[in-house]
Amino acid sequence: MLMITSFANPRVAQAFVDYMATQGVILTVQQHEQSDVWLADDAQEARVRDELARFLKNPADPRYLAASWQSGHTNNGLRYPRFPFIATLRERAGPVTRLVMAACVLVFILMVLLGAENVMVWLAWPFIPSLKFEVWRYFTHALMHFSLMHILFNLLWWWYLGGVVEKRLGSGKLIVITVISALLSGYVQHRIGGPWFGGLSGVVYALMGYAWLRGERDPHGGVFLQRGLMLFALIWIVAGWFDWFGMAMANGAHVAGLAVGLAMAFVDTLSARKRT
Repeated sequence: MLMITSFANPRVAQAFVDYMATQGVILTVQQHEQSDVWLADDAQEARVRDELARFLKNPADPRYLAASWQSGHTNNGLRYPRFPFIATLRERAGPVTRLVMAACVLVFILMVLLGAENVMVWLAWPFIPSLKFEVWRYFTHALMHFSLMHILFNLLWWWYLGGVVEKRLGSGKLIVITVISALLSGYVQHRIGGPWFGGLSGVVYALMGYAWLRGERDPHGGVFLQRGLMLFALIWIVAGWFDWFGMAMANGAHVAGLAVGLAMAFVDTLSARKRT
């Protein structure tokens, strides 16, 4: 056997092998640190090397993809690196970010198993005067979610923004933003719509406002939110107020959370603005 070439990307190696199979030439791939392409019939070497030169000039040519569909198969033995989900989660999210995510997931599972109403009785904002001294209720409403889409949407934003704040500014800063925004957004939502609400969105909006304004006022601080995403957040608030999508939204919590985040970012960047 004769080794023809090596590829760093196993999929590119397989594309060339599949194309040559459609031309009647059998090649095999052996993976070590790279993907080595081997030819069994030495008499076809010249032809294979000519085709390889053309392939390297434009490996994205549609004919190579078409060849993979025509002759490729799933049991080729290639081993593609797996997406390091846990490593990525840990890399971006600190302990507070992960703890809140775990708490939300646990509460969501309990709501599915025991019923949302039963869990809300334990965790919702104080709904009768005798509960006003159960201090946890002023914060645990943020852990409750009422659908899979609801929790996925909020946790994605929490991980994306909360993780950055915690990594750049410390766990203490994330805790302060979370506690204050959960308390104030919950208070506003309770005053507007009553005690039966839940979700991390008030905190998420606080993080959106904080990250966006902090990035605008302190662009070298490492915490920011693109203007396009901030515009999306504002549109989502407007959509909630006018009920464009027919979904129940904690609009008061969203607006209050955003205001909290903006105010905290303004205060935190006063010194940075003075330096510039």
